[in-house]
Amino acid sequence: MRKRGRYPTLLAVFCALMVVLGERPAEAGAASAPVKADIFVKKVDGIDKDFIKGVDVSSVIALEQSGVEFYNESGKQQDIFKTLQEAGVNYVRVRVWHDPYDRKGHGYGGGNSDLEKAVQIGKRATANGMKLLVDFHYSDFWADPAKQKAPKAWANLSFEDKKRALYQYTKESLETMRKEGIDIGMVQVGNETNGGMAGEKDWSKMCELFNEGSRAVRDVDSNVLVALHFTNPETPGRYEAIAETLDRNGVDYDVFSSSYYPFWHGTLANLTSVLKHVADHYGKKVMVAETSYTYTAEDGDGHENTAPKDSGQTLHYPVTVQGQAHAVRDVIQAVADVGDAGIGVFYWEPAWIPVGPAHQLQKNKTLWETYGSGWATSYAAEYDPEDAGKWFGGSAVDNQALFDFNGRPLPSLNVFQYVDTGAVARLSIDEIKDVSINAVSGGNISLPESVKVTYNNGDEGSAVVTWDQKALKRAIKKGVGEYVIEGVVKGGKTVLAHLKILC
Repeated sequence: MRKRGRYPTLLAVFCALMVVLGERPAEAGAASAPVKADIFVKKVDGIDKDFIKGVDVSSVIALEQSGVEFYNESGKQQDIFKTLQEAGVNYVRVRVWHDPYDRKGHGYGGGNSDLEKAVQIGKRATANGMKLLVDFHYSDFWADPAKQKAPKAWANLSFEDKKRALYQYTKESLETMRKEGIDIGMVQVGNETNGGMAGEKDWSKMCELFNEGSRAVRDVDSNVLVALHFTNPETPGRYEAIAETLDRNGVDYDVFSSSYYPFWHGTLANLTSVLKHVADHYGKKVMVAETSYTYTAEDGDGHENTAPKDSGQTLHYPVTVQGQAHAVRDVIQAVADVGDAGIGVFYWEPAWIPVGPAHQLQKNKTLWETYGSGWATSYAAEYDPEDAGKWFGGSAVDNQALFDFNGRPLPSLNVFQYVDTGAVARLSIDEIKDVSINAVSGGNISLPESVKVTYNNGDEGSAVVTWDQKALKRAIKKGVGEYVIEGVVKGGKTVLAHLKILC
């Protein structure tokens, strides 16, 4: 933050020089003035004009096949890739699974994200002026810290044969995309490979596989960036240990990328610190390959969401559209704070909205099974019996999308363009914290005159509340028990008091 003091004087001198030189400082200043909008977004300091503002929309083809439609801000049906580009998105990430189908051709779900769908997504991204990041999982289904299973076709290969298969698969997949005219800017070799990749858990072997993937990328196009992807930046020493291991084993890559979900992954200051350490000590570019945040606690499709939860999660922002915008903006700032090496942020699955409302669960299940538009189908049990086999179903992140449940863009989608200028909105209360009161029966029972609130600009304060006195009197009269009393603050927003009367 710039300190005051001599700055106004220096600004006056600068303006005077601009007049002498024939410039008009008022116009220069106008370009960076915050725009009027539906949400507040603080301008990101130090953001480069080439900063990656990306999204991963790997599920979108399966969603569209399931009947999902997307709209622009005017409410007109429009190709989602055009809507994303209009909102400031300049990069699209797409996951690629080797063979996400059973022997009868039934898809495992999660978008049935094979090469064919990646090509479709890549072509639409390129047609709308966005680059593509190709995310190879080197698995037939989800690869993450808990599971890194090799593709079925590689299950019985020797390690040397697996290396050759990985190289050839990577090279041929990228060549297929290039023939379709897709603008590939980056390739991710593995997904959240904290302790494994393609069935290998020994780091020396993992590093050999990383290099085979990297070699394939270089052989196709030496200008394409090679990224590696890890997660859990909150664990002390994790990223230093990984970066040192990669360096010691001579792994050839350009970008060290991290997942960062605010619910689980520690502070933003820590994220900046660990990424900056890798950038400064190992000469790598760094970025966030996945992030997201909730805008509502509502479940849109009848399948339980991953957040918010009452325990085990950190929710520093209101669960609102504005809170979501603040969360995304702050992750972008954290990466920009690394310096020139901080190259971008990708939002994970901003379009994974319901295929139908929650009350039509049976119909939704049919669509998920038919088109793979949920996170997993029952057919995935043959490949992933312990996870997908037990918990298959719909979208677990529909309340973290940047589109509402009906496919219309939320104001938070525009955070990608507002980080360049800042945005201001009419000040209003964004969130009110419910209150909990324990009282003794027969004693003096009252509710607080004011409640804590968070405004849409991020400020916190208090607001006078008017409680439902009739409901309160009934509760007091009944005595021992638990009651919920509704209150209203100025502007009409409601708040709940959870009253517990003890004997």
